[in-house]
Amino acid sequence: MAPVAGKALARVKQAASPVACRIRVRGVVQGVGFRPFVYRLAVEEGLSGWVANTNQGVEAFLQGEPGAAARFRERFQEEIPPAASVAECAFEEEAPRSLGEEFHIRESEPGGEKRSFLTPDMAVCRACMEEVLAAGDRRHRYPFTNCTHCGPRYTILEDVPYDRPRTTMKDFSMCPACEKEYEDPLDRRFHAQPNACPVCGPCLEVLDEAGSPVSAEDPLERCREFFREGRIVAVMGLGGVHLAADARREEAVRRLRERKQRKEKPFALMARDVEAVGKFARVSPEEERLLLSPAAPIVLLSKKTPNGIARSVAPRQSTFGAMLPYTPLHHLLLAPPEEVLVMTSGNESDEPLCYTKEEALGRLSGLADAFLLHNRPIAVPNEDSVVRSERGRTLFVRRSRGHAPLPIGADVQRRVLALGGDLKNTLCLTRPGEAVLSHHLGTIESPASLERLEKGVAHLQKVLGVSPAIVACDMHPDYFTGRWAEERYGGRIVRVQHHHAHLASVMAEHRLEGDVLGALFDGAGYGADGAVWGGEFFAGDFSAFRRLGHFEYIPMPGGDAAAREPLRMAAAYLRAAFGDEWKDVVHQLPDAFQDSRVGVWIKMVEERVNSPLTSSAGRLFDAVASLVDLRHRMSYEGQAAMELEALCAGEGEAPPYGFEMREARLSFLPMIREVISERASGVPAPRIAARFHATLAEASARFLVCARGETGLDRVVFGGGVFQNVRLLRAMRTRLEALGFEVYVPERVPPNDGGLALGQALIAEKKGS
Repeated sequence: MAPVAGKALARVKQAASPVACRIRVRGVVQGVGFRPFVYRLAVEEGLSGWVANTNQGVEAFLQGEPGAAARFRERFQEEIPPAASVAECAFEEEAPRSLGEEFHIRESEPGGEKRSFLTPDMAVCRACMEEVLAAGDRRHRYPFTNCTHCGPRYTILEDVPYDRPRTTMKDFSMCPACEKEYEDPLDRRFHAQPNACPVCGPCLEVLDEAGSPVSAEDPLERCREFFREGRIVAVMGLGGVHLAADARREEAVRRLRERKQRKEKPFALMARDVEAVGKFARVSPEEERLLLSPAAPIVLLSKKTPNGIARSVAPRQSTFGAMLPYTPLHHLLLAPPEEVLVMTSGNESDEPLCYTKEEALGRLSGLADAFLLHNRPIAVPNEDSVVRSERGRTLFVRRSRGHAPLPIGADVQRRVLALGGDLKNTLCLTRPGEAVLSHHLGTIESPASLERLEKGVAHLQKVLGVSPAIVACDMHPDYFTGRWAEERYGGRIVRVQHHHAHLASVMAEHRLEGDVLGALFDGAGYGADGAVWGGEFFAGDFSAFRRLGHFEYIPMPGGDAAAREPLRMAAAYLRAAFGDEWKDVVHQLPDAFQDSRVGVWIKMVEERVNSPLTSSAGRLFDAVASLVDLRHRMSYEGQAAMELEALCAGEGEAPPYGFEMREARLSFLPMIREVISERASGVPAPRIAARFHATLAEASARFLVCARGETGLDRVVFGGGVFQNVRLLRAMRTRLEALGFEVYVPERVPPNDGGLALGQALIAEKKGS
């Protein structure tokens, strides 16, 4: 193939007796300056040959004097670009050829099976921001500045190899100055596919609440004025639209909540820099590293008091979710005196994220007072990732922008599509040796969300070049994802039990083989016996599982309604703990228990009317939250559990309550009785919450010790959304490790349903073979 047109070719002196080799590299090696890196090293060492992108990654052929080739290989391993990540690298000796004295960069080679890694979006680098802030630079205050070390990647990708014609930048023709950078292999913008400037690139526009243009010499400054006036602005960024407001203005934040119909769920914050974050939250060195990483996720940080942030941002939580600006646009919005903005997803609660101008103006009309939009199309809508730091490890709450769709090495050979669940949905597509988790798709429960799911499946199959032989989904008969799979794929479907998928997800991430024990705690998963599971102890592998035990079954009065109303679960636990004598203790409980409906719910439980059984750990959290008068009705999933964890944030070690192990079941009814007694005697709610967490940790440890005696297994994996609770996770891990267990916790995928698809895929391969 011919060299890149217009490129200055390096002339090198050939060795008299040259050696030659071919290099094949897979990993994050496209769009990160890898080819110019190879070019620079080859030129500096006097080698001839070529380098090119392929569907598999990067390939190069080099030849020259043996010592130069050896130096190249040594430097290659030590000087890899910071944004690159090499998964496989092969050096193969070949016979020298008649190549002349040149080393050049070839056009991409699109043929062959698609095996290249897809590069995630990366936060703007320091060099680009220096240009944006430099008054004399031609990119001064240009919000779409980027280079090969930073900027959009996956969100603009339409196909691979990653070249400009296969991105949403294809319609922007570069000006001569940008083209010169793009064509120069020694420039950091060499083949930076989104490369642009104010002359030739995307631009911003400000619109009013009706969608009419607003006259503004500087759109960004006009929006900053809106924030100072307390207005809400829809800001189109890297992977979609945020709704933004001044995080210090209580009235603005309350108005945003009312319009978005998001009553209490915490909003994310974007702060100007780490120093600004430190004014409202405590930041450890590890948390600072996460904030400053190229992925630039939302990091959950402990609140400071006082903190200057509107109380409505994260009510009844001990943490703020904070991130730093990750595009020049965001940096310019947060220039002094602005320090911190609410940055929440541009949608109504539980609806898909808006990511086009048309969607923003249509769906966010009435939510936003103004719009800051741009004309660079977004190919893949991508929510912000959310993480916590636990013992120096990263714990994902949501894995999306900055991380998706990086593959996870897995012992898989067949091509499987896994659809995840209906909540926190992500997809997984496998190919030999790896599993690729998609960006976060969210809740799948409406035609719009199903359309987004279908687009996600189509895009992932296209860019990976994978047509699945097997399709996996949850075994729940009423999941939207399962119904869609039945309609679309029919006989290729493998249905997977929910908690088995959680077990397999952690096993896949840690490359575990053979049977393991699993502590699998979440809100709900359809059980093999038709009950609602969620407090489970398994032994198993990818092929099969055995349910060793579980939390004692408790009825859910009203079925799904009990998952939204903790008072119902508290009533069910009250009846289970005290039997017919529940009326004798109800006067010791919060005023909410005087509600006449409590008696109705207990009657439903007694007569088994619309009261399915559950072993759910999540519903146990709900019941205790209600019993201590913390939360009786929830406005978002997991609210009671999150607030119960937050309640005991300042508490030290606490002794556990009583519990019982009988017939492979853990009963927490003794704990329920003690909780009610302690609350009646005036024990503070934070102390009760701390003892509750200690009880779950101690009871689980004792059960797993028995399970080890029965099975001989001493490896334990933690799976399920309850393990987003750092207090419980730490307590259980510490206790089990002290007892000699090897404990495996999700670190690269979320423990919640955002990691479900990975486990489904690995299980389906075994079942479908």
